Amino acid sequence: MGLLSEGSPLDWTETKAYADHVRKHGIKQFINLYHKLQDRTKDVLYWGDEVEYMLVKVSQEKKKAQLALTAEPILKELQKAEQANPKNHPTTWRPEYANYMVEGTPGKPYGGMMAHFNVVESNMRLRREEIQKWCGEDIVPLSLTSYPRSGCPGFTDPEHTPTPSSGASHSLFFPDEAIFPGHPRFKTLTRNIRQRRNKKVAINIPVYKDKFTKSPYLDDFAALGDDGESQAGAKPDHIYMDCMGFGMGCSCLQVTFQACNITEARKLYDDLAPLCPIMLALSAAAPIYRGHLADIDARWTVISQSVDDRTDEERGEKPLKSDKFVINKSRYDSIDSYLSPCYRCNNDIDLVYDHGIYKELRAADVDEPLSKHIAHLFIRDPVSLFSEKINQDDEKDTDHFENIQSTNWQTMRFKPPPPNSNIGWRVEFRPMEVQLSDFENAAYTVFIVLLTRVILTYGLSFVIPISKVDENMKTAHNRDAVLNDQFYFRKEIFTDCTPEEFTKCMPEYCADSKCTNKTDEQCRLMSINEIINGSADFPGMIPLIHGYLNSMEDQDLDVDTRCTILNYLNLISHRASGKCETTARWMRNFVLHHPAYKQDSVVSDEINFDLMYACIERSKCCMSATKTNLTLPEALVKSEKYLNKRNPYTYTNTIKEDLPNGDVDK
Repeated sequence: MGLLSEGSPLDWTETKAYADHVRKHGIKQFINLYHKLQDRTKDVLYWGDEVEYMLVKVSQEKKKAQLALTAEPILKELQKAEQANPKNHPTTWRPEYANYMVEGTPGKPYGGMMAHFNVVESNMRLRREEIQKWCGEDIVPLSLTSYPRSGCPGFTDPEHTPTPSSGASHSLFFPDEAIFPGHPRFKTLTRNIRQRRNKKVAINIPVYKDKFTKSPYLDDFAALGDDGESQAGAKPDHIYMDCMGFGMGCSCLQVTFQACNITEARKLYDDLAPLCPIMLALSAAAPIYRGHLADIDARWTVISQSVDDRTDEERGEKPLKSDKFVINKSRYDSIDSYLSPCYRCNNDIDLVYDHGIYKELRAADVDEPLSKHIAHLFIRDPVSLFSEKINQDDEKDTDHFENIQSTNWQTMRFKPPPPNSNIGWRVEFRPMEVQLSDFENAAYTVFIVLLTRVILTYGLSFVIPISKVDENMKTAHNRDAVLNDQFYFRKEIFTDCTPEEFTKCMPEYCADSKCTNKTDEQCRLMSINEIINGSADFPGMIPLIHGYLNSMEDQDLDVDTRCTILNYLNLISHRASGKCETTARWMRNFVLHHPAYKQDSVVSDEINFDLMYACIERSKCCMSATKTNLTLPEALVKSEKYLNKRNPYTYTNTIKEDLPNGDVDK
């Protein structure tokens, strides 16, 4: 969730009064850190994943599934092992936005050994089992991207009534009690984003139009206690949501890499950025919001709208008067520029940045692309500030820099080393949707890590114009985008630049090099199947990884690890080709073929109850020791019966096909 400073939170009026102070000292802190660590090198290529879990309570007596607001006490128990043995613990636990969420990571990062790919899934399984230990028998930790009935009446346990005229969110649907109470950051962000915007956030997601869906589809907001604000913010034929909890209450799968030096970190940041929309579509797992089927498959735009704190002036709806900039995107969105000077010709959108901050950075010998990147981040105000953190030592502290850095939630994050630590320059890959099983999450994690190895080993370049990446991000949300849509991708990925030449061109800006080829000739439209599996004129990510693995067989790649990796690559390959359906498609089909579904886009409590049981069964297919009182196979008899009858494939067969454990001959 980012920086978790402790202290007394300031309200928005107080925070805004210190906004320039935070920016001024945040830039000084970055400059000091940059000068100390820009030449740091030879760090190990460490990496690790972050998985967010939702605590789902399933009541067989009530025939109802709800989100259990028990994260705070469970988190305290989970963190005891780390507190007792901070240097040697297998898992690490952190709070997330909602009181039904926890975030788990490996206790230590993985390193450069190939054998580490063989322990990712077992560590994920251990995390799930650790949570289950403290959940009790009727609560199950699900790695679920978006809870289908979040915001519907009684979606939490215990149940709470929203307070649209008071509290942090003023939501018609999402009670403040669902926000994690153990750290003030979360309610502070919720309140300050709303107050900075001068109105509630307005999230509008196109509804899936079925035979009997209301037309135009629109809620009766007056009956919910609306004072007219929601009525004004909602769009016809869209699912309307009105607070941060609908976005930050979603879960995701993120992977962070430590690079050997700053140049390598910048290259990874740049070359992974075009893969963000591809992996968003490939991991799509969120087709339902506020009890309705949506006409999208992925969560990203929901979160982007949920923390969009731009004023009317900053959105360009009114002339600039009180604010400084017209800002094109939410503070949660895709990146706006590449960091390496070699790729500056691909920065083809009008980058909004603070020119004063840019000049200060350039005067401090920070190069042009990195200066513009930081100056772009710092057009934002801090939205969470603690009184104890106002005055800092800019030579030693970085909280003001991290305050703004950590609330620019972009598809990629470039992370300087923390002060006084042995941690190096890092890059965070943020777009992927979390999957239901540990096998799937391990597969996506290992796939993206292996791609970083391939990029660095072969000097590949995936960079295309930023404007094309933005187009791809919009396409990635489409229903079944992985099957039906095409994405801009680089035609020639084998760059002529060696690592030495790439390093040399950093200060020289590649003024006369091949890197300045016309950007509109760099890419073409491809299907995700072509990008992942290759075609007659494109090598494909999976074949490139296989080539890399073949080159490693005489080194530290043992047979067992190779088989594990091949199973993971099979899943990614099958998802890209359509042989295996995405989680979003599976969930949508489950609803569409449920006997209680009335072809009206509504996902009722009854349907959600069965869907959560099916999700639990899917998530447990790779678990070894979870104990609950839920008789899962019996609960799914009804589901399998109608799926067998009405669907071209059964739920059970989908599980077997999607999760091909052991399908590779050792």
